Amino acid sequence: MISVGGENLIDLVSGDVGADGLPNYTANPGGSPFNVAMAAGRQGQDVAYLTPISEDALGKLLADRLVQSHVKIVAPRVPHPTSLAVVSIADGIPSYAFHRNDTAERQVDMDSLQRDMPAPTRIFHVGSLAIIGGADAENWATFFADCQQRGLMTSLDPNVRPGLITDRDGYVARIKGMMRHVDIFKLSDEDLEWLYPDRSLETALADCRAECDAVLFILTLGGAGSRAFLGGIEIQADASAVENLVDTVGAGDTFMASILSWVIENDLASRDALSSINEDALRAAMRRGSEAAAINCGRSGCNPPWWDELASV
Repeated sequence: MISVGGENLIDLVSGDVGADGLPNYTANPGGSPFNVAMAAGRQGQDVAYLTPISEDALGKLLADRLVQSHVKIVAPRVPHPTSLAVVSIADGIPSYAFHRNDTAERQVDMDSLQRDMPAPTRIFHVGSLAIIGGADAENWATFFADCQQRGLMTSLDPNVRPGLITDRDGYVARIKGMMRHVDIFKLSDEDLEWLYPDRSLETALADCRAECDAVLFILTLGGAGSRAFLGGIEIQADASAVENLVDTVGAGDTFMASILSWVIENDLASRDALSSINEDALRAAMRRGSEAAAINCGRSGCNPPWWDELASV
């Protein structure tokens, strides 16, 4: 099983301008870890989602989307409101404004995480807004380290949102602390440049890898593809072609879920097993992630492919 923790929210995505001159918005269930859970469930994995979901009407949309994607909701629903993200799209690229003070997805404590984590879990994934700040962020970071110490494979995607980070030093320290307990680590070039500023991309990459204990380290580069590092293997993978780009919402999350799904399918959910694969196997994993992300980019919002759409990948 893959267990996923981190935010759930409603993306209010801007659309065409109406007759009144105001943009129309579509409500899409989202949140980076939520998207990872949904995408992995659609690829046929046994997935549990650990974060509380609101009892309100928007929470029902979130819960229904997970259930439809074959994800198990293991945390009790709570009365707090659902977090919101207002998403503006320009040339297919999203920008975000978040509203998540004292919302449902932030009602996280160590007792509930320990209680709700399913026993069959082999990989625990977390990231994004959930680890930005506050008591919930500290709880996720502590739980993350505890999972690795108990022998579970850990996966982290920081998915940095600079506009929400009020304590840069504290946030960076938290990320770097989690990097010492991570087995699979993915970040984008934009994340890397924010975390390691005022240096070239290659220098930032070298510095980040030196502080990260991941057995598999992945750097995504948008349309320029991705790079992966595993032991002495280093590869550059091209981005899969997107025939009709709609937007890139959830592309990185779909990529992440595809890597985790590939690990589970190939019985590689341990550091020793994953570190033993060869370059061809690593290229196959990266190709799987790229193809899934490309399919998602041809759709509005995060709408990852189902397994039968990837059967030939």
